[in-house]
Amino acid sequence: MSDSWNQKTKLVHAGSRRSQYGEVSEAIFLTQGFVYDSAQEAEARFVECGDDEFIYARYGNPTVRMFEERIAALEGAEDAFATASGMAAVNSALFSALKAGDHVVSAKALFGSCLYIIETLLPRFGVEVTFVEGSDLNEWRAAIRPDTKICFLEALSNPTLEVIDIAGVAELAHANGALLMVDNVFATPIFQRSLSLGADVVIYSATKHIDGQGRCLGGVVLGSEDFIRKTLEPFLKHTGGALSPFNAWVMLKGMETLELRCNAQGDTALKLATALEGHAKLARTIFPGLKSHPQYELASRQMTKGGTVLSLDVIGGQLAAFRFLNALQVILISNNLGDAKSLVTHPSTTTHQRLTDAQRSALGITDGLVRISIGLEDGQDLLSDIQQALDKV
Repeated sequence: MSDSWNQKTKLVHAGSRRSQYGEVSEAIFLTQGFVYDSAQEAEARFVECGDDEFIYARYGNPTVRMFEERIAALEGAEDAFATASGMAAVNSALFSALKAGDHVVSAKALFGSCLYIIETLLPRFGVEVTFVEGSDLNEWRAAIRPDTKICFLEALSNPTLEVIDIAGVAELAHANGALLMVDNVFATPIFQRSLSLGADVVIYSATKHIDGQGRCLGGVVLGSEDFIRKTLEPFLKHTGGALSPFNAWVMLKGMETLELRCNAQGDTALKLATALEGHAKLARTIFPGLKSHPQYELASRQMTKGGTVLSLDVIGGQLAAFRFLNALQVILISNNLGDAKSLVTHPSTTTHQRLTDAQRSALGITDGLVRISIGLEDGQDLLSDIQQALDKV
């Protein structure tokens, strides 16, 4: 790969490996194990694997390695390790770097499964956790201690789309010797480069925009070669959260159109948010690309676009929100996001249903809030669909 390649070229060609047949499309090496020419070669490989040598699919695979190298090139990371799902990526990134007695500071606005790992699982293993209001740097400053090992946040919170100052948190974390881990799913690898803003580790659910067509689970952790190979890799090799070669191939194919899809979805999301802001049936229209967003200026500095997701707070609570969802004709009810198809979910009864009423209230997740992931449909068709559904509320 040439370092001079631009983003679109990296998305198509970075990490490519060709067999002796010279195939154009990346090959799927659907194999669990690998053969050695001699016992001596097997012994040598277990001591040290070369860049194009493999031992077992749980440790690595040529197709999976293509995906890891391509996403690392896109993100500007030294290295990457792919996982079976986005949550496997979050779990392994945290648990591989922590031990009993360590301290974690986390933004309190998190996806339900991320919250479960940080709030429930980490304390079971002796890790102390402090939650802060992510958008308030003073809370981060007050919470970070000499024994803080990791600061964790979502670049855009799910589902209220709060934007956090990555550079500001990174400066505070690094001043105390802590790592900053960023779940960058909602910001996408196209709209925000968290590593360049100061993050040490970036995590993606490749299930979302990277696949982009609702087919496969996958995840990836990106960071320094030292973190990926010395901290993360041993944990994943022995705990088994490996990405399958077939899913890696799907992710490679998804990356070829990632920039085109994200830019189209981001443009449509802004048009819809602008058209819907101030609608009589909505208490709030939440989108980082709107000037009314509390962190609009920050989002404009950190991101090239406001993302592909918007949230609408339908007046009338859950009953009104359900009427809205059930009246939609183009937009599908599903709790996924980043798909070519537009998807809508009701967070308080789905992705964030395990939170208490008080926790949802503190995060701004009302009973009327709906989250819409914008797909590749015609923007006017989507706007008409939302408007006719709101008319039925």
